[in-house]
Amino acid sequence: MDLMELFFISLGAAVVVYYGVKLLLFSRMLFPKLWFPLQKTFFTSMGEWAVVTGASEGVGRAYAFALAEQGMNVVIMSRTKATLDQVAKEIGETTGQKVKVIATDFINENVFEDIETQLKDLNIGVLVNNVGMLPSFIPCKFLECEELDKTITKVINCNVKTMAKMCRIILPGMANRGKGLIVNISSGIASIPFPLYTLYSASKVFVERFSQCLQAEYKDKGIIIQAVAPFGISTRMAGYQPTNTVTLSPKEFVKSSLQYLRAGDKTNGSVCHTLLGWFLLTIPLQVIYSECLQSSLQDYIQKKTANMASISASRATSENLENK
Repeated sequence: MDLMELFFISLGAAVVVYYGVKLLLFSRMLFPKLWFPLQKTFFTSMGEWAVVTGASEGVGRAYAFALAEQGMNVVIMSRTKATLDQVAKEIGETTGQKVKVIATDFINENVFEDIETQLKDLNIGVLVNNVGMLPSFIPCKFLECEELDKTITKVINCNVKTMAKMCRIILPGMANRGKGLIVNISSGIASIPFPLYTLYSASKVFVERFSQCLQAEYKDKGIIIQAVAPFGISTRMAGYQPTNTVTLSPKEFVKSSLQYLRAGDKTNGSVCHTLLGWFLLTIPLQVIYSECLQSSLQDYIQKKTANMASISASRATSENLENK
């Protein structure tokens, strides 16, 4: 056997081993309970309190409920105090845990000094940075965004600055105690450059890179920091799409995502979203970038939005007639 033949045999074996290991690692994501089990006291061992931003509805509300059900007291944060008070009441009555409400608008510039003061004396073991915003519900090109300068500021403040600031406030206490959990909510569309969602997807790339770097820096301190990048969830941001195999309810998604906390610095949070993320990476970028696909996506969402608005209007009319 000459050296050239030996080289190609060795190269082939190395490729088989490489992809075999990748396949094994990927397969673990399909069975999180088996590969990444959590002790019953996992959450309460981190600390007494959990902090959840954007907790008045959707995914944030579901995280707040799930963490309270695990025995943690929760701080819920969002813009509307009346809604937060109602969520706090429901969590308290359902779980018996303490709930602290902080009403704040994260698109504003100077809100974090007050937040830090209100969180100062709490033993915070879990932080969920969930709050986020879309520049517009109907996807559009960058220059077509309404009030573009204001939109840029709002997206950066809400999706980027808030996450970094909340970590700056809470991470020191975790580092001092040598334990803690930070979950930063990204998005599946940040997996690739995604036209028509330029500002949003770019802001979520920041979430992922920030989380991954922070985990590398503080892993030795006993802190888990993870970016969670979901695809379809039936929330207001997604137009309350009907749930199915791919589009999960907030409660279903949160329950699934919490099973992946020991699965690495980035996950998609569920089996179906993991497979969808893998599939998205196989699509050539030329297809994603095509004007035809962009126009089709805009038309699809516009029609979907119009249909849902029509259904909502019909229901409202029916309810009014029944009440007369």
